[in-house]
Amino acid sequence: MLSNIGVPGLIIILVITLIIFGPKKLPEIGSAFGKTLSEFKRTTSNIMDDEDDSTKSNKSRSEV
Repeated sequence: MLSNIGVPGLIIILVITLIIFGPKKLPEIGSAFGKTLSEFKRTTSNIMDDEDDSTKSNKSRSEV
């Protein structure tokens, strides 16, 4: 989804965000967005690891 935006699209989004929130709020917004994205990636990774573990345990049980 984000890969279709491109550089010009990102520049437009940045300019609009800068106009709406102002230069003083922009670092706070960026920091909050980064933390949210990091938490999302961590949670997704944990879910995938849990799913892999349950799949492996189900396979080992069926082989016994």
